[in-house]
Amino acid sequence: MAVKKLFDQAKEAFIVKAPEEVQVQVFRHIKEQQESGIVFGLKEGDEAPNFTLANPLGEQVNLYDELAKGPVVLTFYRGSWCPFCNIQLRAYQQLLPDIKKLGGQLIAVSLQSPDNSLSHKEKEELTFQVLSDLNGRVADSYRILYELPDYLQNTYTKFGMDLTEFNQTDRWILPLTATFIIDKKGVIRRTHVDPDFMTRMEPREIIDQLKKIYEQHER
Repeated sequence: MAVKKLFDQAKEAFIVKAPEEVQVQVFRHIKEQQESGIVFGLKEGDEAPNFTLANPLGEQVNLYDELAKGPVVLTFYRGSWCPFCNIQLRAYQQLLPDIKKLGGQLIAVSLQSPDNSLSHKEKEELTFQVLSDLNGRVADSYRILYELPDYLQNTYTKFGMDLTEFNQTDRWILPLTATFIIDKKGVIRRTHVDPDFMTRMEPREIIDQLKKIYEQHER
């Protein structure tokens, strides 16, 4: 099943089950970001900023060290509390053998604490790298970090979600959900950046782009 169809179903469930106040504020914020005029995210052809982040075991993972092995599918997600992120990561996990066949690898980054990342990785049985970008430094370098407005902070808190506690930071920040396909030279070849967290890059698009990179490398 296409990821889009799964997301459409999740969106329908959100509209049916989520309190009206939550829906109003969430869709308000998406609309404000979409109409802000801000150009979010690095673009195709840009050089991917290098970074070193810890995985849940405390091991340091460096992007350019990983790129030396092959292209990287780098995806930023909101956190394990987001059902849309879980749909995406499960779909990408199923795609992992195809990514590896094309010489690629998958790295997922969130702002959540290493302990929460470990719980998430184990619960969803994720076998790719899941890294913690504490305080959003890396997300900011990819131009996808944003601060939640007061009205959304209040809504989250009212319904039991304190992002500062979950992410072990004193700031109400999140990354836009974004995926960057990066070749071995560190050049971003494909992007999907959207203020609407209910959409993500389709698996087919990932494979098509990795095939192009693979074929160019083989020539």
